[in-house]
Amino acid sequence: MPELPEVETSRRGIEPHLVGNVIQYAVVRNSRLRWPVAEEIMKLSDQLVLSIQRRAKYLLVELAKGWIIVHLGMSGSLRILPEERPAEKHDHVDLVMADGKVLRYTDPRRFGAWLWSDDLERCSVLAHLGPEPLSDDFHGSYLYARSSKKKTLIKPWLMDNKLVVGVGNIYANEALFTAHIQPDRPAHTLTEREANLLAETIKKVLQRSIEQGGTTLRDFLQSDGKPGYFAQELFVYGRAGEPCRICGEKIESIKLGQRSTFFCRHCQY
Repeated sequence: MPELPEVETSRRGIEPHLVGNVIQYAVVRNSRLRWPVAEEIMKLSDQLVLSIQRRAKYLLVELAKGWIIVHLGMSGSLRILPEERPAEKHDHVDLVMADGKVLRYTDPRRFGAWLWSDDLERCSVLAHLGPEPLSDDFHGSYLYARSSKKKTLIKPWLMDNKLVVGVGNIYANEALFTAHIQPDRPAHTLTEREANLLAETIKKVLQRSIEQGGTTLRDFLQSDGKPGYFAQELFVYGRAGEPCRICGEKIESIKLGQRSTFFCRHCQY
């Protein structure tokens, strides 16, 4: 599933092509995604794009009359293409722009979403989300305070969007490794020093991935069709049985919260 850096990379990729441009109309070839494509999107006509923002893994397209909310789901991707490019089997939604380009949404598994909101503050899918990990609202003191008395294991706890948004499986694994923290410890065992280090590490890992274009996943492409490059720097994710890049011990893999978890028992404690 595309995680926060992949979504942010998509946002940055499409922003210069959409902001200040006019959506002439939408083409919806298959409205049956995770939820039905909003009728307001299907009826769009001559709408100026004011901004492209991101909240958690949702892309927010600001128009004068409301917001298009896009979630890439398990396998969704966005590309900027010439309008005459023929649509293929899994190309479900186009936003046709006034300059002759289209924003094309491709999603083989159809688990993404195209929603509409007149008021983001009352939007149900955005309610109850925790702070953005790269914002000033997310820091070690916040993490330490929230960990108090929490018996949840650290890695599943970090992946709870009510705690902090966008720390998905790949980046939770990588951040915990870099911070030298065992993923299957209860959250309440975090010391204040560890919480400060973990918050700082999460920010660095995510920012580095964004700068390099996101993590290369089987289903992920940037808006220009190029894959991301951060996968070349992964320390533990997907490397079970391989030697640790730091100490040489074998990377181990276990299931936590039904998600594959990778760690080095020697470097993390």
